[in-house]
Amino acid sequence: MIINVCSAFACLLFFLCAANAGAMSVSLIPSVPPPAAVGTVITWNPQVSGQAEGTLWYRFRARRTGEDFRMFRDYGPESRFDWTVSEHEGTYEIEVAVRNLDTGDTAVSSSLYEITPLAGNSPLISKTNHPLVLYYSAPACAAGSRMRVDFRGPDGIPHATPYKRCGKGLTMNFYIAGLLEKTPYVVNHVIDTGSSFVRGPELTETTGEVTLAFAPYKVLTSTYKTGVLLQSNLSQPNLATDLNGNLIWYYVGNVSSLTRPEKGGLFWGIYEDPNADPSHQIVREFDVAGNVLLETNAARVNEQLAAMGKRQISGFHHEARRMPDGKILVLGDVEQFLTDVQGPGAVDVIGDMILVLDKNLQVVWAWDAFDHLDTSRRATLNETCKAVGGGCPPFYNAAVANDWLHGNSLQLTPDGSILYSARHQDWVIKIDYANGSGSGDVLWRLGKDGDFTIESDDPYPWFSHQHDANFEYADPTKLTVFDDGNVRYASSQSAHSRGQVIQLDEWNRTAKLVLNADLGAYADALGSAQRLRNGDYHFDVGWIRGVNGEPDRGRSLEVDALGNIVYEIEVDTPVYRSFRMRSLYEP
Repeated sequence: MIINVCSAFACLLFFLCAANAGAMSVSLIPSVPPPAAVGTVITWNPQVSGQAEGTLWYRFRARRTGEDFRMFRDYGPESRFDWTVSEHEGTYEIEVAVRNLDTGDTAVSSSLYEITPLAGNSPLISKTNHPLVLYYSAPACAAGSRMRVDFRGPDGIPHATPYKRCGKGLTMNFYIAGLLEKTPYVVNHVIDTGSSFVRGPELTETTGEVTLAFAPYKVLTSTYKTGVLLQSNLSQPNLATDLNGNLIWYYVGNVSSLTRPEKGGLFWGIYEDPNADPSHQIVREFDVAGNVLLETNAARVNEQLAAMGKRQISGFHHEARRMPDGKILVLGDVEQFLTDVQGPGAVDVIGDMILVLDKNLQVVWAWDAFDHLDTSRRATLNETCKAVGGGCPPFYNAAVANDWLHGNSLQLTPDGSILYSARHQDWVIKIDYANGSGSGDVLWRLGKDGDFTIESDDPYPWFSHQHDANFEYADPTKLTVFDDGNVRYASSQSAHSRGQVIQLDEWNRTAKLVLNADLGAYADALGSAQRLRNGDYHFDVGWIRGVNGEPDRGRSLEVDALGNIVYEIEVDTPVYRSFRMRSLYEP
């Protein structure tokens, strides 16, 4: 049964405004009448009445009865909300709030919706809307135990989902991902009671057919049979392959770049549209089935920045990721006209803003580069942005702008600071965040003309136009970075991009280049860097320009501690970032 209920605030408004027949109100209409089983995608379409002319924004939240509301999409122009309960059956409350931006009118409504279990006394497998993702449902397991799902294809190689805790007498439900198309898989669950492992019955299901076309892969060097390569592509959907280049997952939602994977089969992405206003610039978290879990837009963030006395952002770009405390780290771009600073007269300059959002997508900390960096230090190769294209984030003030910083990665460091890669300054910058209480002061700048001296025999040891700088958690004195090498290439077009590991003595401001791997090709843009569990390093040579009619390519490599290439795969499309993973659940 579906029941309309109202929040205390909405009920108060009802009594205050009952005599006003023209007051704005909203109701929720589901695409699937209740009840519906776990895993069902239900589209909610708000019906607004009594509103004056104006622009409407919508916010969607949901909760299981007895629990707190969870934000799914903060205020923005999108009125349709696709909602899925993938975990547990029960009664859920779905809430929509509507604001008229022109009149200030608001309305809130919510509906109760019953989600029923799929599994009865026996487990079962269901298809999803994604041909390479299955949905497994099992009966409830005893409190204190935990359950995972094992699956294997015709090659016999075992795979597994992460464990989930049992309890509350609720069924257990899992997305199974990382599968080949049109392939039968044997699936069963495993219960860890704490003293033994109890296996469920084996079931078989065959995956669907992929109808999309993808660029071909070529394995150049390989020593592996298992593992996952997740890729954020520019000219085709974001996807994952096995290490032989076989497609095992993709995402077709409107995300320009997949920025980071998360534990448990979750991902962050951003959407940039240079032809749209800030309300259509999106940051989003989604799962392996493509369900949107969190989403906000730059215009909504700007409302919060204005209340904090901060500058506005034009959009999001390059980075979004979750921090260990659950907060979200996002990179946005800021425009300012500077007069006689980066050129004669008034010049539109694009800078960066680092944003920290809480679990409800509210801004709790912000860092504006215009307040902390020297604006007279132009981009080292004098890059500019045109209104559409060129790898620049959205901007609005002029047809051409100076691409001053072009930040491309953020990381919460082990000591609670923020590491920020400013590509067009050829610097990696450490910022005083202090786990949310920091001043935003620049603690140091790593790179040519920065605050460190470097120990190396290389004639040009420093990275330039780098991507994806990050400290290794296994050894927080080491920093891994992909050196695109644009400055070196400007001097010698025989230069190649490099994979670098730099050991830092932050106290004495010295750096030692402990890995400086020639990656065999030059990428003038894109790229990523990652330390692997075996001590080797993964690098993405993101954009290798094609010559003589060849397509542009992306190349992912693994090198050992001596810089020897031990794995190499290439695809006929540029790749913004790539990630080596043990499975789609394990970044």
